[in-house]
Amino acid sequence: MPEVRTLAATVDRWWPEIAAFINTGHSNAKNEGINRVIKLVARAVFGFRNAMNQRLRTRCVTTHRARGHLRTAQL
Repeated sequence: MPEVRTLAATVDRWWPEIAAFINTGHSNAKNEGINRVIKLVARAVFGFRNAMNQRLRTRCVTTHRARGHLRTAQL
Protein backbone atom coordinates (compact mmCIF):
# COMPACT_ATOMS: atom_id res chain seq x y z
CA MET A 1 0.00 0.00 0.00
CA PRO A 2 1.36 3.43 -0.87
CA GLU A 3 0.17 5.00 2.41
CA VAL A 4 2.17 2.52 4.48
CA ARG A 5 5.28 3.17 2.40
CA THR A 6 4.84 6.92 2.87
CA LEU A 7 4.38 6.47 6.61
CA ALA A 8 7.47 4.24 6.82
CA ALA A 9 9.54 6.79 4.89
CA THR A 10 8.36 9.60 7.19
CA VAL A 11 9.12 7.63 10.36
CA ASP A 12 12.52 6.66 8.96
CA ARG A 13 13.30 10.29 8.14
CA TRP A 14 12.23 11.53 11.61
CA TRP A 15 13.56 8.59 13.63
CA PRO A 16 16.41 10.47 15.40
CA GLU A 17 13.91 13.02 16.72
CA ILE A 18 11.40 10.32 17.66
CA ALA A 19 14.08 8.34 19.49
CA ALA A 20 15.23 11.46 21.35
CA PHE A 21 11.68 12.07 22.56
CA ILE A 22 11.25 8.44 23.62
CA ASN A 23 14.56 8.49 25.53
CA THR A 24 14.21 11.89 27.21
CA GLY A 25 10.48 12.60 27.27
CA HIS A 26 11.18 16.19 26.25
CA SER A 27 9.76 18.01 23.25
CA ASN A 28 9.62 21.55 21.94
CA ALA A 29 5.81 21.72 22.07
CA LYS A 30 5.79 24.68 24.48
CA ASN A 31 8.10 26.67 22.23
CA GLU A 32 6.01 25.87 19.18
CA GLY A 33 2.86 26.96 21.01
CA ILE A 34 4.40 30.27 22.06
CA ASN A 35 5.66 30.89 18.51
CA ARG A 36 2.14 30.27 17.22
CA VAL A 37 0.72 32.82 19.67
CA ILE A 38 3.36 35.36 18.67
CA LYS A 39 2.41 34.94 15.01
CA LEU A 40 -1.28 35.41 15.86
CA VAL A 41 -0.52 38.58 17.80
CA ALA A 42 1.68 39.87 14.99
CA ARG A 43 -1.21 39.40 12.56
CA ALA A 44 -3.62 41.15 14.92
CA VAL A 45 -1.38 44.19 15.41
CA PHE A 46 -0.23 44.47 11.82
CA GLY A 47 -0.24 48.12 10.88
CA PHE A 48 0.68 49.57 14.27
CA ARG A 49 2.78 52.64 13.68
CA ASN A 50 4.96 52.06 16.69
CA ALA A 51 6.97 48.83 16.57
CA MET A 52 7.52 49.02 20.34
CA ASN A 53 3.77 48.65 20.89
CA GLN A 54 3.80 45.43 18.88
CA ARG A 55 6.73 44.10 20.92
CA LEU A 56 5.06 45.01 24.20
CA ARG A 57 1.80 43.36 23.20
CA THR A 58 3.62 40.20 22.18
CA ARG A 59 5.54 40.14 25.44
CA CYS A 60 2.37 40.66 27.49
CA VAL A 61 0.59 37.80 25.74
CA THR A 62 3.44 35.34 26.12
CA THR A 63 4.38 36.00 29.75
CA HIS A 64 3.96 33.15 32.21
CA ARG A 65 1.08 34.81 34.06
CA ALA A 66 -0.95 35.48 30.89
CA ARG A 67 -0.43 32.11 29.18
CA GLY A 68 -3.08 30.29 31.16
CA HIS A 69 -5.66 32.97 30.42
CA LEU A 70 -4.92 33.37 26.72
CA ARG A 71 -7.87 32.98 24.41
CA THR A 72 -6.58 33.16 20.84
CA ALA A 73 -10.08 33.97 19.55
CA GLN A 74 -9.81 37.30 21.39
CA LEU A 75 -6.66 38.23 19.50
